[in-house]
Amino acid sequence: MKPKMLLANKFKKIGWFLLIPATLMGLLPILFNFQEIEINATVFAIYSGEIFNKGQNASFIKTDIYNTLVGVFFIVGGLLVGFSKEKNEDEYISNLRLNSLLWAVFVNYIFLLFMFIFIYGIAFLNVMAYNMFTILILFIAKFNYSLFLNSKLGLNEE
Repeated sequence: MKPKMLLANKFKKIGWFLLIPATLMGLLPILFNFQEIEINATVFAIYSGEIFNKGQNASFIKTDIYNTLVGVFFIVGGLLVGFSKEKNEDEYISNLRLNSLLWAVFVNYIFLLFMFIFIYGIAFLNVMAYNMFTILILFIAKFNYSLFLNSKLGLNEE
């Protein structure tokens, strides 16, 4: 069975090159309350709104794009890492990939359900923001762990 909709293996290295720095740059402000980095730029926004101001449609705005860049690099890197073929992609690895993705979706939504029940107020917005990334993180971690176990135990030898 030929795997469909997977990128070439060479994209995995590019993905790690984007994902690792984006992860570190995303964790830096969270873990150390480090807000010194600002990258101000004028960007096109389909919609821009503040809490107590009227929103603007389709306009250029000046804003800090640090979080935008970190998020874009993280998502692109994560997609490249998660959905690039392995060097010897076969049906067994395709099955590991599918099982890892299903596991990641289930665990993510169980986690989100727990957060819906126990987190309230403005803190819930942080939960939802982090939730954009958790499926990718869980999938990449589970898939690579499964590959590691497979190589360690030699489960794919025929």
